[in-house]
Amino acid sequence: MQYRINPKNGDRLSALGYGCMRFTKKGGFIDQEKAEREMLYALEQGVNYFDTAYTYPGNETALGKFLAKGYRDKIYLATKLPQYLAKTYADFDRFFYEELRRLQTDHIDYYLLHMLADYQGWQRLADMGIEKWIAEKKEKGEIRNIGFSYHGGSAGFIRIIDAYDFDFCQIQFNYMDVHGQAGETGLRYAASKGLPVIIMEPLRGGRLVQGLPARAKEFWASCQPRRSPAEWGLRWIWNYPEVTVILSGMNDVEQIRENCGVCSDAAPGSLSQDTLALFDQARQIIRENTKVPCTGCSYCMPCPAGVDIPTCFNTMNVRQSDGWFTGLREYIMCTSLKAKPTNASKCVKCGRCEQHCPQGIAIRWELEEVARTMEGPAYKVFMAAARKVTKF
Repeated sequence: MQYRINPKNGDRLSALGYGCMRFTKKGGFIDQEKAEREMLYALEQGVNYFDTAYTYPGNETALGKFLAKGYRDKIYLATKLPQYLAKTYADFDRFFYEELRRLQTDHIDYYLLHMLADYQGWQRLADMGIEKWIAEKKEKGEIRNIGFSYHGGSAGFIRIIDAYDFDFCQIQFNYMDVHGQAGETGLRYAASKGLPVIIMEPLRGGRLVQGLPARAKEFWASCQPRRSPAEWGLRWIWNYPEVTVILSGMNDVEQIRENCGVCSDAAPGSLSQDTLALFDQARQIIRENTKVPCTGCSYCMPCPAGVDIPTCFNTMNVRQSDGWFTGLREYIMCTSLKAKPTNASKCVKCGRCEQHCPQGIAIRWELEEVARTMEGPAYKVFMAAARKVTKF
């Protein structure tokens, strides 16, 4: 197992982390015996960073049962505050202490504000007193490190990092999302500030493995040395020295064995330029039917109407490559579930953005297409349900 040092506190973290979101279900419930068998195997292979969340159904409880068998002190435990459900200062304690009970522990090593999507989301928490709450929990030793997980554009990500002295952060990053969400820009900025960066969705939830187009699978199979699509994807991320831990939602012993094996020698800077060029070819194949030729450069930003243009276009491309449901989920999560929504329908067609686009994209027309495609009946149903949940 390869380890990377947390520059903030010296913690020796396994470069491969165990993402607990995808435990195997049996009869509608987590298969506890199977999950524990897999977690123990990962622990024996040297994995020492385990990540879960309040809103992953049953996962904190399942992990807590495992840790209670004598493994708590052998790992760094990460879980998340469902900040989007918090309405009052008291809610912070209510969720946090429920998590401690589920996890059968008295402290969290790495605690995240779950799924911040923009700076306004952080400002809402600050206005509610989150900084005071964090200080109290740290003083008691109940939270050792505070961070946040992020889904949004790089500009908002950088603003959040600059707004508070966080101990670490978590972003989505893979070879298809070089410029999507926080992206390479956010990764390098966070690292320049001395923050450990935890990577989620390294294989886009498996879509860069099982969900690849046939031609992409054939392409990777033809490359040398012979590696699985999963190994190619993980090696690309571990090539970045700014990456501290990659989370993998492993739910099979063979997956754990393969990922641990890859992690053992996937050193930063180990991929040659010729090898990196293979990823350019893979991206081209995957994006053959890309809806919008946006590179995520953000020259079109900021939008005076508040539209997150690169993110809107990225979700259309996700829809094209990964299916309508995945695209819609990405769109809702990254544009609509915010204190100030940044979805495409906010466009007022001023045309200012088009003057700065190096790709010459007809942005106003494309945003109209995004709104028509993404904000249909399924979107309206989901948003209505989301409003009821957050109101509750």
